[in-house]
Amino acid sequence: MADRLPAAAASRGRELTEVAPGVLVATAVQYTTTSTVVRGPGGGCLVADPAVTVSEVTGLAAAVAALGLRPEAGWATHPHWDHVLWAAELGDVPRYATAAAAAVAERERAGLIDGVTESAPGHDLELFGRLTPLAGEVVPWRGPEARVLRHDGHAPGHGALYLPASGVLIAGDMLSDLEIPLLACDEPDPVGRYGAGLELLASLDGVRVLVPGHGHVADRAEYRRRVRADLTYLADLERGTGSAGEDERIGTSWLRAEHDRQFAFLHG
Repeated sequence: MADRLPAAAASRGRELTEVAPGVLVATAVQYTTTSTVVRGPGGGCLVADPAVTVSEVTGLAAAVAALGLRPEAGWATHPHWDHVLWAAELGDVPRYATAAAAAVAERERAGLIDGVTESAPGHDLELFGRLTPLAGEVVPWRGPEARVLRHDGHAPGHGALYLPASGVLIAGDMLSDLEIPLLACDEPDPVGRYGAGLELLASLDGVRVLVPGHGHVADRAEYRRRVRADLTYLADLERGTGSAGEDERIGTSWLRAEHDRQFAFLHG
């Protein structure tokens, strides 16, 4: 995630909404960030991207416990500071990410700590960003199959999760209704990488529910609309046409700045 405006006031409590059987989503006040909890057998659960403030992460842990669930594993969709958070209340369990994402989190730890300290201070930095690299294609836990979809679109080693049993796609920082595609401009061929990531996510036939990293949960029709919107923005940006800057999601100063930065990187 690119740098955002100063945080809004953190929520004092968390509400988990069941978006598909056994799949629950909490939406944070800060950055409209989603966290996903997947029920497993015997009260175990998989927690993806717990976020964002200390009270929001601990509130998520409390909500999970209130449902009689206990985390069995965690998943970080990509190595940006707001997606590698954790709290002791969530338990001492493996927090998986793709091997590339885990390597970036380790290599860039100092910068990630700067980001979280500035934007969401107070987290336990001993737990922050401690990811376990996953070499396989499926998250190793006892619950529903969670397939890893690796790409380098928004960040190196971005790993969306697809739950085929429920048709849920946990997309990470892609396919948002609130954000334009945000490229990894410090990586080679950022447009090509992002396009490849979009094509990978668009190739799934069984998606019934989309959970973006920032924004609102969507049904299948809206998932397809967002794929088209992101592909259109990307094509217009690459061509250097003004229509890219007219994307309806560019409604805040920080997104305008991100669009201008991306445009200048490609055409400046």
